[in-house]
Amino acid sequence: MSDPKSNISAYTIGKLAAAADVNIETVRYYQRLKLILEPVKPAHGYRQYSADYLSRILFIKRTQSLGFTLKEIQELLDLGDGHCQEVQQLAEDKIVKIEERLSDLQAMRSALKDLLIKCQTNNIENAPCALIKSIGIRREG
Repeated sequence: MSDPKSNISAYTIGKLAAAADVNIETVRYYQRLKLILEPVKPAHGYRQYSADYLSRILFIKRTQSLGFTLKEIQELLDLGDGHCQEVQQLAEDKIVKIEERLSDLQAMRSALKDLLIKCQTNNIENAPCALIKSIGIRREG
């Protein structure tokens, strides 16, 4: 079986999706968002996607794995290769957002651990759950 990412000059949407390791609906979604353009459909046959489409989808997926949203990815794509300072600023902004999210996650973890300790130290059978009580949910009945 040949490698779907090999140098093929044109892909159908199914082969493009397979080569990019996404499903066809993802390719269509990217088209609706204008992250990738839809090629012209010939009078007979299927739309053909060049290797550039594959590169663009792989860029989108790699950029998502770095935490960028599709809107932010569109900004990066709109800037293109010649705007390094603007791209750096977007990356710095993303780092700030990630650091804020990490701080929030650490605070959530700490609060949850404290609640869990309260639960674990409550040895009275059928006593109200300290975690549930602390969150504010009341028992019914």
